[in-house]
Amino acid sequence: MTPLLRATALRKHFPIRKGLLLRETGRVRAVDGVSLEVRQGETLGLVGESGCGKSTLGRTLVRLYEPTDGSLEYKGEDLLAMRGERLRSMRRHIQMIFQDPFASLDPRMTVGQILAEPFKVHGACPPGERQDRARMLLDKVGLKSSYLNRYPHEFSGGQRQRISIARAMALNPELVVADEPVSALDVSIQAQILNLLKDLQQEFRLTYVFISHDLSVVDHFCDRVAVMYLGRVIETAPKDELFASPKHPYTQALIDAIPRVGAGKRKMKAALSGEVPSPIAPPAGCHFHPRCPRRHDGCERDFPRLVDVGGGHRVACNLYEESAAVAQPRSQPIPGLGART
Repeated sequence: MTPLLRATALRKHFPIRKGLLLRETGRVRAVDGVSLEVRQGETLGLVGESGCGKSTLGRTLVRLYEPTDGSLEYKGEDLLAMRGERLRSMRRHIQMIFQDPFASLDPRMTVGQILAEPFKVHGACPPGERQDRARMLLDKVGLKSSYLNRYPHEFSGGQRQRISIARAMALNPELVVADEPVSALDVSIQAQILNLLKDLQQEFRLTYVFISHDLSVVDHFCDRVAVMYLGRVIETAPKDELFASPKHPYTQALIDAIPRVGAGKRKMKAALSGEVPSPIAPPAGCHFHPRCPRRHDGCERDFPRLVDVGGGHRVACNLYEESAAVAQPRSQPIPGLGART
């Protein structure tokens, strides 16, 4: 079955310019050769430390950022080739929920104007019906219709995030990229927002790309998980498989760092040593090797490709290259995920 969204060797580099003539002196490799698939109806979790490129990848998937290189397909169509009216029409099907609901809501507009704006831009309904549609959206996200005439600063963080979710749902999208939608909220409010997203997914058959640095939230909410490190996906697997048997040393360290409460909690293992390398000048070979407790000489030389280790579990680690070579020759690319860069 054709995936809903497919990225292949996707890159987003930001040039660094200096001097009077603003010559390019380097590049920030925020997304550096990501290949992944998003399947219809699933929730794909995208996890990693701050600065690994998660948010940049999310914005590139919806074309808020134009990629530097690579390909992006939506239902088998070339999303990067779309221009003008065709691109605007496609944007109705792909929406985004931003991390900071206060920054993403125009403080000069009322809630009613914010929720009516998608209908105005896309001509989705007559002007006389827009306020009624806005009231319906507020009802869907558990807010009162009397809030239509209020401004964003009059709401709490959880309420603002509900308004952001309502705006994303306005045009009945198929795919929603949620960038850290609960990271700035209290735990009790996080649960409400996550339950709301689940209910909306079931009602409207939504597909989510859920970006988070909180693995406990990802464990609760997602079906499949992709782990990023320094601009690249280094492991992907069904959620239960990933948390039960992580393969990459980095993923193992992230899972070991999850706080656990109660008699059955595990003892936290040693934290990763060293700092995250700069995306301006990433290490040669495997980007993780300077911090990896299991590195060997080959890690400094060759960056491993994503290989299938069984059960839809793929990992980019030199520890698994030899065992994977039996089932997948090294010279052959793995379909859909993990092209070597």
